[in-house]
Order: sequence, then C-alpha cells, then structure tokens
Amino acid sequence: MAEILKVNDFELEYVLEYSTRLILSGKVIAFPTDTYYGLGADPFNLAAVTEIFRIKGRSSDRPIPLLVASLDQAADLVADPPQLFFTLAKKFWPGPLTLVVPASRQIPLKITANTGKVGLRWPRSLLAEALITALGRPLTGTSANLSERPACATAVEVEEQIGGSVPLILDGGNAAGERPSTVVELRGERVRILRPGGIAESELEDYLA
Repeated sequence: MAEILKVNDFELEYVLEYSTRLILSGKVIAFPTDTYYGLGADPFNLAAVTEIFRIKGRSSDRPIPLLVASLDQAADLVADPPQLFFTLAKKFWPGPLTLVVPASRQIPLKITANTGKVGLRWPRSLLAEALITALGRPLTGTSANLSERPACATAVEVEEQIGGSVPLILDGGNAAGERPSTVVELRGERVRILRPGGIAESELEDYLA
C-alpha cells in the first residue's frame, strides 16, 4: 500500500526532498493540484511514463499532459509557440486551462502518444508549483485514478483506486475537485475546445475557431 504523507504534518522542505527523490529515481507519486489529484513522474524517464500507463490501466495511444511552474518553462516545451499561446497563458495561468500545442523535440514521443502535440498547464497550487520547482523540470499531470473511473479529489479516494500501485500519496487535503481543466488545442491564432472544464467557453469566445 502507498505511504500517505499529510503535508501539513511535515516541513515543506522535507516533503519536497522526499518526493523529488522518489520522482527522480523513476517512481510515480500522487499529489493534489487545483483540480484533482494527479500522478507525478519525470516525463523524461520513459520507464516512469510507462508505469503511469500501467497504474491507470490506460492505453498508450492517449497522451499525458505536463504541469509547469512558469511561462518560461512552458515555452521551452513548445515548438515555435504562436503569440496566442502567450496571450492565453498570461490570461488564464496559473489556473485550470490546458493548452495543447506542438511539442518541442525534447519531449518524448511517449508523452505525446506519437501525436507531436503536448498539453501544458500551470496549476494554481502552491504545493504543485513547489514540487515542480524543486524538480527543476515539468511534471506529468494526468489524473490519479484508474481509466474510466472518477477523478479523485482526496488522498483517500486515490488510495482506494490506486493505493497498491504508487509508493507515495501526498495528502494536501481536498483538491477543488469540481471540474477538470478546460483543454484547448491551439491552431495558429485560434483555439478549439477539446474538453470543457474550469474555464468557461464564454471566457474563450474571442479566441475560438
């Protein structure tokens, strides 16, 4: 069973050191974001990425989104980002908007499911931001649940679904857990909504294709 670490019971420095050590050794952990709990792994470690698919029971033809902690970090992951990328990021980040963009060459094809595209998001979560900053690299951000099962808003829900498959669950209390992030694909200077979520369509109407 997973170790559940109640973040408020420990110094943040210890939580980050312990978590990053596991992630950099190729492990996958669960942690809260501003939407639901996510599965955090090193996206540049293919064995760790493969483990995410195993944990979720997810087919490898579905891409894995990445979480970042700054706009600069995100821009480095995009191949020739259009101006709209920066416009939307500055308007809605940190927050529940995932931008699907052409992936830079540094991102493994396994992350993009061979699509050449990657979903990027900067979550409005101090713990997630601190974890990404401590790692010094983006973090995988797919939801911490079994495929086709509900996303998890608490550490207990994560434990019930996948507690036997991850070594650590960071219990940061209840995630917002009301809606997932809105996912939009950038097509030049327009966007197409792939999944509705925390950012309403009305907020994006000026950019819709």
